[in-house]
Amino acid sequence: MALFSGVSANTMLSEAYEKKTIIKKELILANLFNSLPTYFLHLPTVFFITAPLIKGAAIIYVALTFGAAIFRTVSIVVLSRFLLPAIDRSASPSHETKDTTEKKTHWRKAVEKSWKRFKKRIRKIIRYTVPIYILVFLMHRAGLFDILERGMADYLSFLPWLTPQSMGIITLHMAAEFTAGLAVAGALLQEGSMDYREIVLALLVGNVLSSPVRAIRHQFPYYAGIFQPKMAVELIVYSQLFRVGSLMLMGCIYFMLTL
Repeated sequence: MALFSGVSANTMLSEAYEKKTIIKKELILANLFNSLPTYFLHLPTVFFITAPLIKGAAIIYVALTFGAAIFRTVSIVVLSRFLLPAIDRSASPSHETKDTTEKKTHWRKAVEKSWKRFKKRIRKIIRYTVPIYILVFLMHRAGLFDILERGMADYLSFLPWLTPQSMGIITLHMAAEFTAGLAVAGALLQEGSMDYREIVLALLVGNVLSSPVRAIRHQFPYYAGIFQPKMAVELIVYSQLFRVGSLMLMGCIYFMLTL
């Protein structure tokens, strides 16, 4: 389901957790595992935005982010092997042994069930998602995100290998949106001021540094409408840590290979 809709996949996880058919560890690990299907969901958009602007660097950048997604998935599979309890298949009959001749759900019952779920979900959206989006909007209008992003961009001296031109890409990546940084990168590439390696590294750094702001501005309101706020925060923290860690790993590997 995550290959087609991240919202639907997370809603299924939330409902399974509320019904206690999965434990908290399974919820967290399944949500993290969905990073790869979610990546495929956004891959065409990312590629067709980056390719016209930064040419061949788009292939390198997409390959590195794809490698990061693969690394996260493999890591989750390994962690799940050790963190989750073994399934005792002899304790209870498998769902596959149940009578397969059950009556199919009628359209009326399906509509009633969907309406019941919708009412439950819309209450949570009204209670949490709408107020959070309003708060984020007010914070944005007050300039709090701009101050935070500029402050982070001002302290990039700890990355001496970044060129001065890279600072503009990273700053716009953080202060505006991904496409703004790409537009600057494309212009610098066309002028010959930067090569593929410098542009890819700048985009990776901007991606990593903009993650906290992106999580607060976009991910938290979306997650709060699906999960309980406390659980939403936990899932965001874990997902962002894994995401940032994997991007940093891919960036370090690319940096060392291109020295």
